[in-house]
Amino acid sequence: MVIDFDKYALKGNEFMRFVALELEVPRDKASRIVRAVLHALRNRLSLEESFQLMAQLPMAIKGIYVEGWKYDAQPQRMRHLDEFLQAIREADGNLSGYDFGNNAHALRAVQAVFLALYEYVSPGEMRDILDQLPHSLRELVRQPALASGTIMEMHVLPF
Repeated sequence: MVIDFDKYALKGNEFMRFVALELEVPRDKASRIVRAVLHALRNRLSLEESFQLMAQLPMAIKGIYVEGWKYDAQPQRMRHLDEFLQAIREADGNLSGYDFGNNAHALRAVQAVFLALYEYVSPGEMRDILDQLPHSLRELVRQPALASGTIMEMHVLPF
């Protein structure tokens, strides 16, 4: 059996393209945003929940999720949305000012990544993930509040 790496790349590129289109940013910026949001998310989730999430992500996105991961038995405590925004900025490093800008831009970036997650992750798993997030973040990223129309356009727009 031959492993089809092109298929893995295609699915990962679809995920990144979705975020780039949603935010109307270049793909390199979208990639950094996805990485930072996923890293902040994984540091907040329990190990079991992280594995359940990873099982549903495209292979290339799984690689981004686990990149540089040093598991801690106690997930980071985040009680407020501001703490999550700080975590994504820390995960992004030197380009966080460019990638996330002010809080309004950072909030929109988080929403865009979660919109992409809703496309790949089952509703039950998304509920489990949301249950581990601070209330203010949970309210920001609930799917019905995020409807944007881009989801249907993603597969027909060239990148």
